[in-house]
Amino acid sequence: MDAASTARRMWVRFEPYHDVTYFTPESRAATDELGCKGGWMGYFGMRAAPLGRVDAATVTEAFYNFHPRMVARAIPDAWGVAAPWRYLSTRLVGVDGALRRLLGDGVLAGRELAEAAGLARAAAELAPTQDRPLAAANAALPWPERPHLALWHACTVLRESRGDGHVAVLREAGLGPCQALVLFAADNGLAGEFMQKARGWSAQEWQEAAGELAERGLLDAGGAITAEGTRLRRSVEQRTDEAAAQPWSRLGAERTNRLGELLAPLARGIADGNDVMRRNPMALDAGRLLAEGAPA
Repeated sequence: MDAASTARRMWVRFEPYHDVTYFTPESRAATDELGCKGGWMGYFGMRAAPLGRVDAATVTEAFYNFHPRMVARAIPDAWGVAAPWRYLSTRLVGVDGALRRLLGDGVLAGRELAEAAGLARAAAELAPTQDRPLAAANAALPWPERPHLALWHACTVLRESRGDGHVAVLREAGLGPCQALVLFAADNGLAGEFMQKARGWSAQEWQEAAGELAERGLLDAGGAITAEGTRLRRSVEQRTDEAAAQPWSRLGAERTNRLGELLAPLARGIADGNDVMRRNPMALDAGRLLAEGAPA
């Protein structure tokens, strides 16, 4: 079992299950009912809530690629709307509703999902959390009792552990938040305007980051990624996968493969029914990758 490729294959399978947390009608309805002023306040409040009543600078540092002013429009005002523990409860309400719509009550109550929840929890409890603030904060939360929510919690710990590791790799590569986005967009054919809006950067800031990357030889004069830029992007992804491999290496090939089998139809069902998965800043098209066998 190649550790890095296994880590990437499993990410494609657990990420869609986690992603219902934020960008679904059910999630938006839950945060609106809580009193949030807009979807982004709900997003920042729910994702940052495991950290406690933190300030905007802490959230910006942990999330990494959002512009500080985008974060500051939501934090700390979100804590005036509701305490962090209420955001934790609210995100479970949204997740429950979204999963019921996307997968159906029969699937959520099934034996295979319960089996997946048990295996995913075992993997999540093996995920590295040291120097990974979002992973550690989520791992410290109580486990939901219902299997479909326990599976979601496991996927969330795994996702944030991987994400924290990815941020560490970006920093080691000398890629600042906006630079990382510009290079990622160039590598994956994502429109700069889309990525700017999704993460709050201005056109001028985007162009400045592109110029800095060009000075390093990572982009050409027209903004296209160079061979050196491609090599760096491949190195970043490879090192991210290697840093995320511990749960699967320790879980073992048999249980990892079984969890992958159980997660695949869930990820496909979610990807087919969740419009966000068709265009997202991660360039993750789970439905297509699963149809192709998720070769990466």
